[in-house]
Amino acid sequence: MIEVAVEPRTKEDRSALQRALARLAAEDPAFQTFVDPESGQTILRGRSEAAIEVWLASLTEQGVGFNFGAPQVAYRETLGQAVEVDRVYSRVVGPKGDFARVTLRFEPGPAGSGFVFECTADAADVPGEFVPAVRAGLEAASNAGLIAGFPVIDFKATLTGGAFHDVDSSPFAFETAARAAFKELREKGAPKLLEPIMKVEVLTPDEYMGDVIGDLNSRRGQIQGTETRGNAQVVTAFVPLANMFGYINNLRSFSQGRAQFTMQYDHYDPVPQVVADEVIKKYA
Repeated sequence: MIEVAVEPRTKEDRSALQRALARLAAEDPAFQTFVDPESGQTILRGRSEAAIEVWLASLTEQGVGFNFGAPQVAYRETLGQAVEVDRVYSRVVGPKGDFARVTLRFEPGPAGSGFVFECTADAADVPGEFVPAVRAGLEAASNAGLIAGFPVIDFKATLTGGAFHDVDSSPFAFETAARAAFKELREKGAPKLLEPIMKVEVLTPDEYMGDVIGDLNSRRGQIQGTETRGNAQVVTAFVPLANMFGYINNLRSFSQGRAQFTMQYDHYDPVPQVVADEVIKKYA
């Protein structure tokens, strides 16, 4: 499947684009469109470049002003080092105030571990009724990211201590303190950007093996191996998703349409710093 993101050029084009997409869906059973829940982009999905081009031409014919391009990559963020944060939230508004103190230890977790929360704090320091609020604050803050606005994954947070006030403490105060503590990781936790890595398999005639491998290498791909399958060769590689948009056109071009490929998500890897700097500049 091939995907392309479309967006209206102006506010006036927004409703026209929605109507045009609904019309295409009614007329063409192969037409697929959806809104990416993370990026908010409207995505068109088709089985060929030709199908996508036909749909884009139809939008133009219907008088819709729109832009199109590659869908946004679902980057992620993670921590580069363990760190302890001691954060106090204190505010006085009228006769009553807000107060909470949290001491948290953050540390990188194994790939695929997601967000792990643990509480080792004494109940005399942080009563149990406030612990869920700390977790909620950390979850909310991690979803907003630290360096580029992408969710932070694969880390552990341990609530090791804190303090409360009999009158001024509340779940709100502890959640706010936890959010503020998490934001300190931008400077203290050595956060780094992660990118989705796809497992790509290319089936190609022998004579195009060199072109296939060279093109995958140019896309920051890591060749995992080759094998013979019938009269063709199969090249397996791990390639960043960000570098796979438009690949089908290149592959068809240098193989005269005789090579084909499949790809699926495999894992997340740290983004090289030079690339990460560009991504952060774009999305931060």
